[in-house]
Amino acid sequence: MAATPATTFLKARAIEFSILEYDHDPRAEAYGVEAAEKLGLDPAAVFKTLVVSDEAKAHALALVPAAMRLSLAEAARALGWKRAVMADPAAAQRLTGYVLGGISPFGTKKSLPVVVDGSMTGLARVHVSGGRRGLEVALAPAALIAALNARTAAIAV
Repeated sequence: MAATPATTFLKARAIEFSILEYDHDPRAEAYGVEAAEKLGLDPAAVFKTLVVSDEAKAHALALVPAAMRLSLAEAARALGWKRAVMADPAAAQRLTGYVLGGISPFGTKKSLPVVVDGSMTGLARVHVSGGRRGLEVALAPAALIAALNARTAAIAV
């Protein structure tokens, strides 16, 4: 497995993680759900990384369980914004340095605020993209939250 900015970020900070790989189906539309299915994981423990914007200049990452949707209103509230929208896909890729479906919260090109759904804290391990489609990293939720200085809030519906 070739290193990605995400795995490099985790190794540089001595964060314990494991790597899980699967054959990504290019026809898949729900990347997090695909990862859960192909790896035999509980979709509640697989978190997708979404890029949101305040419609002005601010951007942030929002992590929610793969089978759930992001409440933009709750994400905005957690981030202290009036409103949140999904970021333009090209902007998401430019800000993170990752392709859609492979956006990791770790090792992004631009450091962005992070908010994670509070359900994460009740899990023993969570899985997030490792920086490319078909690559997941598993780690303790507390390690993810601390490494990213993330806020927790009820942002999934």
